[in-house]
Parts: sequence; structure tokens; C-alpha cells
Amino acid sequence: MNNKAKEVVRDFYKSDILNDDSVLERFFHPELVLIWNSANGLSIMHYNDIVGFFSEVRRSYNDLRIEVSHLLGDANHVTIRYKYYIRTMENPDEELGIAHFIAIWEVKDDKLYRGYQVSQPVTDNDDTTESYHRVKV
Repeated sequence: MNNKAKEVVRDFYKSDILNDDSVLERFFHPELVLIWNSANGLSIMHYNDIVGFFSEVRRSYNDLRIEVSHLLGDANHVTIRYKYYIRTMENPDEELGIAHFIAIWEVKDDKLYRGYQVSQPVTDNDDTTESYHRVKV
């Protein structure tokens, strides 16, 4: 089994996307397509859309941390389940969980090429201590 795709996905989610300007170019294929179902509906994003998205994230947050619970690979496809935590400029001492994600990535040329992602905002009813046991990370 090819573990290279899993390593690419793992390395991207471990990267410091807020402070390292090379992350997007290193990890995203120029022909990237991300199909994202969120609370706001369906978005289809390409490379330049993702660059713009993360530019806005950099302007909005002091810190971005990802907690990965699942990372499962099958050839060039990798499924990851994770949660984003942020610190805002207005309140840098408080870390907030903001959203849960599950994404399936196809890796091509050692880069993220096609993604299918579903996200849901964090709510007061989330049971993060029971639902985020690590599996094959």
C-alpha cells in the first residue's frame, strides 16, 4: 500500500499555514478542486479560491490548531477527520473550537488534488472528549 498520499495529507494538516507562506504551493496541486459542503451550502473551490480563503484566515486569527482524530489511507485517497481551534486577535488567551470536518483527498504528484469536504460548526452540545479518540493517525 502506498503511504505517500497519507504522509502528504498528514504533513499538510501539521503545517503552520498561518505563518508559512510556502504551505499552499508545497501542498496544493495547481489544478486543485475542493468540493465543500458546509452550513452555508455547497462551495466548489479551486487553487486561487483556497489561496484567498487562507489569506482571510491569516487576517482573522492569531493561531490555528488542528486536532486530528482519524487519518485513513487507501492508495492515493486519504480520509481525515479533524477539528479546528482558533485564537482571535481580540482574545488571544482563549482558544475556541470552531468547526468539525471530514475530508477525502485524492493526492496527485504528491499534492492535494481533489477534495471532498463536509464541515459543521461547533455547538454547545459537542462531546469532544468522547468523539475525538485518535484512530490510525
